Amino acid sequence: MSRARVSAAAALLLVMALAGCAGWGGGGGGSDDVNNIDVLMVNNPQMIDLQRLTADNFTAETGIRVNFTVLPENDVRDKISQEFSSQAGQYDVASLSNFEIPIYARSEWIAPLDSYVAADTAFAQADILPPMTKSLTADDGKLYGEPFYGESSFLMYRKDVLDAQGVQMPAKPTWQQVAAIAAQIDDKQPGMAGICLRGQPGWGQIFAPLTTVVNTFGGTWFDQHWNALVDAPEFRQATQFYVDLVRAHGETGAPQAGFTECLNNLIQGNVAMWYDATSAAGSLEAPDSPVKGKIGYVAAPVEKTASSGWLYAWSWSIQQASQKKDNAWKFISWASGKKYEELVGAQLGWSRVPAGKRASTYDNPDYLKEASAFAEPTEQAISTADPRNPGVQPRPAIGIQFVGIPEFTDLGTQVSQYVSSAIAGQMTVDEALERGQSLADDVAERYRSRENG
Repeated sequence: MSRARVSAAAALLLVMALAGCAGWGGGGGGSDDVNNIDVLMVNNPQMIDLQRLTADNFTAETGIRVNFTVLPENDVRDKISQEFSSQAGQYDVASLSNFEIPIYARSEWIAPLDSYVAADTAFAQADILPPMTKSLTADDGKLYGEPFYGESSFLMYRKDVLDAQGVQMPAKPTWQQVAAIAAQIDDKQPGMAGICLRGQPGWGQIFAPLTTVVNTFGGTWFDQHWNALVDAPEFRQATQFYVDLVRAHGETGAPQAGFTECLNNLIQGNVAMWYDATSAAGSLEAPDSPVKGKIGYVAAPVEKTASSGWLYAWSWSIQQASQKKDNAWKFISWASGKKYEELVGAQLGWSRVPAGKRASTYDNPDYLKEASAFAEPTEQAISTADPRNPGVQPRPAIGIQFVGIPEFTDLGTQVSQYVSSAIAGQMTVDEALERGQSLADDVAERYRSRENG
């Protein structure tokens, strides 16, 4: 998943400069001062903006000093897992995604937030887009996270290129229609492929979009009884379709292409369409983007389901062992609140608002003026995502583009390597999924054993 827009050069330099430090206001975790809290978070641009604004706003208003520890995504995931599993209480708040939060909740590493939400009416939980709330709610029915920003997925395309070929893009295309359009526009402009689809290995790379294709083709990784279905006909059909499409009409170097590579391909005019994260639109419509105003945005393509967009959110959770939960909630309420979005809009510009989580954002005329090209399709994509019912059959775990179990990171990554090899022509899809089925069977057997006692 993208997790964040690709920023302008200046913003990227700022991120790089801060990535190796503990954050403004100190860091390290575990402060004894009751008026301090310690926050462990990912070093993406929206989080860096939050750092810049905290002391002069949140601390000035509440007297609560925030010590940030800021790390790259892979590093922060490892450190959060280590810190929260040990329950040492060194960090009060951490940035977690909707993949980890239900898992951490089951392990009792993070605290439920329901009582804070009930008492803090100004936070306006009802304003949080329902799929976000649902994805951050654990099996016990309690809420364990609040989104900082969120995303879904949609299809992005060059309006001028399709117009030149007399091609009309449906507002809600099917994958078969998308494949036909890709064939029709492929190479109609020199060096421009019909579509970009991720082929880079990784559970959060190729299998982010591909699992949504599997869902809408009627497939699933596991059925509700923990039977692995990676080599089932629907999973095979979806994967074969995806591999064939990217091999026939996709980008150069597809087996190595992830979110960033596809974004660059669309910006540089190397591809005419791209199915991926809604968060990409901010970069496509940036003032210095050569394709600003040229891109159309429509719903994620479907086959058997009404919608198929994924759901992802960088969110805040409180460590169960924290001794400063009240102050931790005050920080979360501020960072994920409506007033914070207004602060970012006023001081940094509306294009930098951490959107994708609140309905009110999409009624804000200042935001809509900046994001008019993609605001409505983004809201629709997020609002129609159903993390507990993403396909045509019941699932044993929450998740749209992932399966909400700890084992999926390894399982998805290993199977993705086989599918990427199929894109590269090094093995067939059948061979890739047969190997994947064996791995998925091992995971499924463990869960069936637990259910059977």
